[in-house]
Amino acid sequence: MQTTTRALAPSLLGTQSRTVQEVALVLGGTLVLTVAAKIQVPFYPVPMTLQTLAVMAIAVTFGLRLGVATVLAYLAEGALGIPVFTNTPPLAAGPAYFLGPTGGFLVGFAVLALIVGYAADRGWSRSIPKLVAALLAGEAIMMALGFAWLAGFAQLASGATGIGVAKAWAGGVAPFILGDLLKVALVASAVPATWSLLGERR
Repeated sequence: MQTTTRALAPSLLGTQSRTVQEVALVLGGTLVLTVAAKIQVPFYPVPMTLQTLAVMAIAVTFGLRLGVATVLAYLAEGALGIPVFTNTPPLAAGPAYFLGPTGGFLVGFAVLALIVGYAADRGWSRSIPKLVAALLAGEAIMMALGFAWLAGFAQLASGATGIGVAKAWAGGVAPFILGDLLKVALVASAVPATWSLLGERR
């Protein structure tokens, strides 16, 4: 018995060659994530990439299963050495990249996709307040994972107890809060509007 979903993209797929369509969605999603990782948008207080925006948008439109599959496929591409991440090049992709300062955020992308995709499958993508709640919850956990990993990484690099947490917050979290809140607002307004345009098609 096929699992039903109320996320946007799966509800629009045809009944023929559904597996092929889903594979195409996942591969297309990894391409979107790659392009988003390479784009830097001038913003205050620091430039931001569109990577988190892409993860949110993919999760809320693909749903839990396809959303998480897309993010995991993207991470797998990076682990295999394909330069899909923001800093590749000049840094080399591969398993060692996950041990760098952004490793916690990369893992957090999958958790963000899981939380937002789960909410989308339950119809939350039609309601701005519910979608905002899901996006903020996923964003908070992703940031917490990234912060925890970065704090440990920075502390090891500095060799001094207590410096890691301060540096991680100042360099890895605080400058990006405003930008990520803007991304939440964009996704939370765009997807319910799309549902309305489609006439609540399931």
